[in-house]
Amino acid sequence: MQATTPTSASSSLARSTLIKMGVRIAVIIVLTTFFSYLHIFNSFRDEALVRMEQSVSERGAREQAIFLLAEDNHALLGKAFAERYRAVSDEELQRRFDSVFATLPDGTLRNQPQGFDGTRMPGVFVPRGVKVDDDFRRRLLAAYDVVAQYGPAFHARFMDTGVMLPEGVVVGYWPEGATYFQDLAPDFSILELEYSTLALPQNNPRRETAWTGVFEDAPSKTWMVTATTPLDMDGRHVATMSHDVLLNELMDRTLGNHLPGGYNLLFRDDGLLIAHPELRVKSGAEAYNILKDSRPPEAIFEQASTEAQRAHLRAIFERVEARSPGQVVLELPEYDEYLAVQRLAGPEWSFVTVLPESRVSATAFRAARYVLVFGVVSLLMELGIMYWVLRQQIARPLRDFTQATTRLEAGDFEVGLETSREDELGQLAHAFQRMAREVQRREEALRQANEGLEHRVAERTQELTDVHRKLVETARQVGRAEIATNVLHNVGNVLNSVLTSALLARERLAALKLESVERLADLLEEHRAELGPFLLEDGRGRNVLPYLRQLGKHMQGERQELQTLLGDVSRHTDHIGAIVKMQQRYARTPQQLLEPVQLGELLEDALRINQAALGRHSVQVERNLVEVPPVLTEKHKVLMILVNLISNAKYAMDALPREERRLSVRLGQPSAGLIHLEVRDNGVGIAPEMRTRIFQYGFTTREEGHGFGLHSSALAAQELGGSLVAHSDGPGKGATFTLELPLAPELRTERSAA
Repeated sequence: MQATTPTSASSSLARSTLIKMGVRIAVIIVLTTFFSYLHIFNSFRDEALVRMEQSVSERGAREQAIFLLAEDNHALLGKAFAERYRAVSDEELQRRFDSVFATLPDGTLRNQPQGFDGTRMPGVFVPRGVKVDDDFRRRLLAAYDVVAQYGPAFHARFMDTGVMLPEGVVVGYWPEGATYFQDLAPDFSILELEYSTLALPQNNPRRETAWTGVFEDAPSKTWMVTATTPLDMDGRHVATMSHDVLLNELMDRTLGNHLPGGYNLLFRDDGLLIAHPELRVKSGAEAYNILKDSRPPEAIFEQASTEAQRAHLRAIFERVEARSPGQVVLELPEYDEYLAVQRLAGPEWSFVTVLPESRVSATAFRAARYVLVFGVVSLLMELGIMYWVLRQQIARPLRDFTQATTRLEAGDFEVGLETSREDELGQLAHAFQRMAREVQRREEALRQANEGLEHRVAERTQELTDVHRKLVETARQVGRAEIATNVLHNVGNVLNSVLTSALLARERLAALKLESVERLADLLEEHRAELGPFLLEDGRGRNVLPYLRQLGKHMQGERQELQTLLGDVSRHTDHIGAIVKMQQRYARTPQQLLEPVQLGELLEDALRINQAALGRHSVQVERNLVEVPPVLTEKHKVLMILVNLISNAKYAMDALPREERRLSVRLGQPSAGLIHLEVRDNGVGIAPEMRTRIFQYGFTTREEGHGFGLHSSALAAQELGGSLVAHSDGPGKGATFTLELPLAPELRTERSAA
């Protein structure tokens, strides 16, 4: 009890110290993780919002290009119209007017019917009642010439190009509607249409390009918008330039090309919705107004919509309209979303990207999770290190002190404490030993005062005997350490042989055919009638059949038991080998065991080790071995590589018919200080994408428990100063593995250094 109580106390001290320090470190790691998460979250959120702003700005610049191009075209048309208007002479005016236009019986003025082709020239419609004077003729001819000159070129980007006169006159180039202007009803008027009224001075006092609302062309089911730009000359409105811009591609890009996890939408300042991924206006219906549309949803949208969806859309619109000038990124806290807004120059529509806050914070959560994992790993490492330090630096010295106190109390003054330390425990050890010596001195002084000289001589002799015994024990322990190192090395070699033999025994035992006994019993049973007199004569042979069947079952059970025992031998041998290797690493520094090796004999050894498996798999072996000088290398590493390569080749040919399985081993003449060993099979081959992976750690194509892959073989080849290379022409064309080894250690050293 006295020996265990101090140990328990020291263990409790170490454990309590470890717990206290662990709690403090855990608190620090938790706080560090929390603040790191906040920092990472804010950084990633800001970065995501910047990317979001850049994305919407770039999208806005791309999408508004068509609208800016329309305004530039109108400026060019207006300039050309003014020049053409002033350039028409009085002589040319009446002649060209009569050659191009004609008054039809319905009272309208249109193109001359003879030779008109609406796919190549502009169409003209002048309603009835328009006063035709010289000024009107000049404006109509100028409009016709300008549209004829620029309309075909603009058609690559715009559906049509037109010029409207204030009198309700329309001049347009629209190849898809070649007869549109000839088919218009005589009473048709554009004066009340939106794209015509937008150009009037009272509706457009700034005299700039104006854009209509979106509308659908019913025959083609195409959504479009019309841009109109008024032209004033000498203070009066003389013409209006127009383009119809198709919106289907813009809508498709808006809905289909968006940030991961987000979506885009497009609307006008007055609430007119242009594009939304879920609220799509059905064909034939007018565009939906976010603020004041009172129609039932089923009359507007293609799919059923909810009030929550429309309320969400209104919240986005109101937040965008309420933003500060120049503000791009907005927050919509009631829906946990971020909005990025870009105004499209021209129609001044709002292009909005919506991104949920969860997408913004997802990266931060992942990064924080990594920080947490690293923190937990760091905590465990710190606790492990502290536990080891406390045991080695505190618990063990305290245990030594308590044991020394117990021995001192029992009268044993020879206490061995570690005095090499320079800390407080080292000072305490020095003081304890001085105290022990002082107690021993006083004890000896009292003993010497009470005993005679002979007793003192006996004590001195006993002390010398103790010293001699300790010296002998120390020398014996040193010898044991050296012996243990040698024994571990030899045991490791023996274990390799035992494991190999056990594997061979299991394979050969598995190949034994025990069905012969049961087959003999079946044959005897089939011919029982013919053999009856011999089996049953005088009662002899009566128990032959039962005995044979019992013998077959017994042998089958014995074979299964032997298989189980050999499996246990292999498993326990692996376990002992791992222990031996671990002890070897701590018992001594590993050394390279170089010895002269006949590679041809080593190849034969590798084939013999795999002989049973090769025979069971019906693999035919071809040898091409030349005489080469012995190589100074590590025999067991080379043997391990060759056994692994032959085993892999055997499994690679399982898919082939048995009569086609070929394994070739080749040992070539040395070249450039290197010797080459090849193992070739005609198996499944290696796919090109797998060649860079077959030597990676842990990679194997076999089932679990049937191989360790080629990583260890490639690593062992590098340790030998050589290399392991694989070649294959592709799947189904076999594979060749070449092992290169240096002939001399100095070549090995140079290759390893290189």
